Amino acid sequence: MQKPRVFFVSHGGGPMPLLGDASHADMVTCLQSVAAKIKKPSAILMISAHWEANPINITSSAAPELIYDYYGFSDSAYSIEYPCLGEPVLAEQVHQALTTAHIDSELNSTRGFDHGMYVPLKIMYPDADIPCVQLSLHPSLLPNVHLAIGEALQNLHYDNLLIIGSGFTFHNMRAFFTPETAEIKMQNLAFEQWLVDVCGNTSLTEQQRHAKLLEWQMAPAARFNHPREEHLLPLHVCYGAASRPCSDIYELRIANKHASMFLWDD
Repeated sequence: MQKPRVFFVSHGGGPMPLLGDASHADMVTCLQSVAAKIKKPSAILMISAHWEANPINITSSAAPELIYDYYGFSDSAYSIEYPCLGEPVLAEQVHQALTTAHIDSELNSTRGFDHGMYVPLKIMYPDADIPCVQLSLHPSLLPNVHLAIGEALQNLHYDNLLIIGSGFTFHNMRAFFTPETAEIKMQNLAFEQWLVDVCGNTSLTEQQRHAKLLEWQMAPAARFNHPREEHLLPLHVCYGAASRPCSDIYELRIANKHASMFLWDD
């Protein structure tokens, strides 16, 4: 069985990529180039850092609304539209795949799409013509749980599916609003370099790669980059679904920090 196409995106700060913010220009260009490079998917399964639920929840509405889960922006940020359809058939398949893997989950017919989903998708697929399903993280934030979620998704039988993990490889909110010092830059780069090596180094076995992601807190400056790991864990789901080295690495500057995106398209 062919493994799914998988893409981890660093989604930037709230709606800022859609509001013309200059510090998100690299991100916008990267997402547009990846969308042009890969085959247009028939459906998208999105794991966003901005939704945690126990048990794991899966959007199952045929027409989910948008959630404006940010504050302090201009009025235009609250009139963003992304009228894509849901995909209840895919939602049921995800539910069954998790059940088969003994991972508790439930369908959620009322929950809408958060900005971790519609901000990158509006950049990649502005016509909103691809049906989408969103999958929550588990609030335990355990790396083994999220690797297992990804592995369970390997058993989906949905033609031309794209799985996207939407997080951020750097997510220290205090550091975003602090003038960048040499120490901050060094810690940011150290973790980025570790993550790029883990995701892309073909000399690692998959057992070694899995073990490194499982023990990610041992990486250089891990807790500086992720005081809370919800923005990293969509990457664990992505790797679990791919279980191979990524085919493409995009090293960027997003919100004035070094950040990366990873594509599995081979």
